[in-house]
Amino acid sequence: MTIDQTMLLILSTIIFPGLFFIISLALFTQYMVRKISARYQNRMGPSYVGAFGVLQPFYDFWKLLRVKETVKTRFSMVKTAELFFLMGLTFSIGALVFLPLSPFRVCSEFDVLIFFYMASVIPFISTVMASMAMPGPYTSIGISRMLSIATIAEPAFFASIIIPVYLTTRGGDVLFMSLSGYVNVPRTWLNPLYVVIMLLCFIAYIVSLQAKVMYQPFNIPEAEQEIIAGFETEFSGPLLALFRLLHDVELAISLLLGVYIFLGGPLPFRHLSIGGVLLLIVKYVVLVIVITLVKNVMGRYRIDQALIQLFKYSLIPAIISSILVSIV
Repeated sequence: MTIDQTMLLILSTIIFPGLFFIISLALFTQYMVRKISARYQNRMGPSYVGAFGVLQPFYDFWKLLRVKETVKTRFSMVKTAELFFLMGLTFSIGALVFLPLSPFRVCSEFDVLIFFYMASVIPFISTVMASMAMPGPYTSIGISRMLSIATIAEPAFFASIIIPVYLTTRGGDVLFMSLSGYVNVPRTWLNPLYVVIMLLCFIAYIVSLQAKVMYQPFNIPEAEQEIIAGFETEFSGPLLALFRLLHDVELAISLLLGVYIFLGGPLPFRHLSIGGVLLLIVKYVVLVIVITLVKNVMGRYRIDQALIQLFKYSLIPAIISSILVSIV
């Protein structure tokens, strides 16, 4: 690797689209979700810190990180929990080099599998292990509910990603099963043989993403009225700040992934062009509005209801898509 490539790698992992960019995007996404949710509920939402309250998520994060203290019991393993959260953040940020957005692009066949492992599997495992490091009766219940939902949500999310990537890279001029296949997304949506498959995958993606980030109606693992805050009951201070940051980063990366594999990224414009940047922002905001809409029009399910609905509206569409792909 040359010096220029090394510098580009450092730039990509630390500045854009790495640490500083993805944290800023994650906090801004949290702001949009809170602001849009407030409008749905006839509230003001974040309004005081920064213009229109845009800096409120950063202020909340900084307050938890530097002002609030960590409440712990004799069985708490705070350093272990922090280590797992940092591991989840590290893998999530490292996965960004597989996105077409990155100036230093790691591109190869089956790179989508590595991306999914780093950006989806590791953060989930990190959250579970961090919760187990801060044991408590409500924590155990919350973790059990998380694992129950993940048995359906994670396979459905994986299938909803891998099928569009397969359709956009099979027999084309791009690497097989690679995120570089986003260039063929418009062609895939215009293909009458593929449009139904893409639509089913998009539905599975939205529903399973709601479950992954525990938005209504799938926020059962942190149901305050039943189990206080579930798996995050024992989190406070810096631990709670790291958990929320990991949650928001995972959401932002998942939305960026959806923008590329379902909406074609900056297409029909090029990357880093003015039109491409503006269109990328518009598509990202559209996905944020969609998941926020679902979050606010649905009430919380019971765990048995949630599993049934996840099976019906995420896993079954993904299975049907898989069958259609094998037929087509």
